[in-house]
Amino acid sequence: MNEEQQQAFEDLIYSYVGKVVCQRMPAKDAVNEPMIRHWAEAIGDNNPAYSDPQWAADSQRGKMIAPPAMMYSWGQEGFPVVAQGRTPDAQSELVERFNENGFFGTLGTNVKQEYFKEVGIGDTVYMEMVVDNISEQKATGRGIGYFFETLATFSDQHGDPIGTQRFRVLKFIPPAEQAAASSSDNDEALEVPTRIASPRGHDNKWWWDACDEGKVLIQRCKNCQTLRHPPRPMCGECQSMEWDSIESTLAGEVLSFTELHHPKIPGYQYPLVCAVIKLAEGTNLVANVVGCEPEAVHIGMQLQGKVEQIDAKTMLPQFYPA
Repeated sequence: MNEEQQQAFEDLIYSYVGKVVCQRMPAKDAVNEPMIRHWAEAIGDNNPAYSDPQWAADSQRGKMIAPPAMMYSWGQEGFPVVAQGRTPDAQSELVERFNENGFFGTLGTNVKQEYFKEVGIGDTVYMEMVVDNISEQKATGRGIGYFFETLATFSDQHGDPIGTQRFRVLKFIPPAEQAAASSSDNDEALEVPTRIASPRGHDNKWWWDACDEGKVLIQRCKNCQTLRHPPRPMCGECQSMEWDSIESTLAGEVLSFTELHHPKIPGYQYPLVCAVIKLAEGTNLVANVVGCEPEAVHIGMQLQGKVEQIDAKTMLPQFYPA
């Protein structure tokens, strides 16, 4: 977007700062032992203040309490929200404004809670929430975007403060959309992204180096002649650590496969079919099936592979219908 469009967009989103997401509302259930037990079991917290009524009664408090970090969970709406959708509010409207302007990416970045008072069995937790702040435009590792923060305030049935929770979200333009927008705005050639570089360690660098030279090698135990892939230091059959390799003919067949649709990762061409391929030599290899429509790929399909340069930095075996 140009400068004028950005200013109009920012005027719109900043108008949401201070808007109420939800009025002060009580949780559907009072603080109770079963919910505390489920929480404590799930996170492995054995504090007897949460789980042992007799210990709690004999303590200085004289009663069981709920873990402070539970305060947000008491007011959760549960299954109806999953089944029917959440009632629109200021936060959902703000998210929609971001989406409408290309900021489709969503990432929860951090949660900060403060605790002022403990709650015990029978207390009722109330929550209210506002859109607290929205940052200026930021350039992040995920893409260009804005951080917005909601502030939830918790209190008990007497109105005494229990705590607060700040939840921070990044709304960003995913890199692929950002690149397309930049291209249309500037009409300049952009560098084509490459695939994620292969990790090359002590045990597999030799395999990738051979791939760079246009060959797919299969590791072979010198002692029992067993072939193995992926590369590893020891033979699984006889435990020998002596090995050499043979070159694959790259003839194979599909054992299983999947077509990836989402998320679309920069550097990969779509449609993207990934398959487990049984090579003629007997080992299996994960690679892309190309040269045909995804609908044509099937288990048992005969393939022939080629080591090809798929981007400016990457050589990989790709498999075509035989």
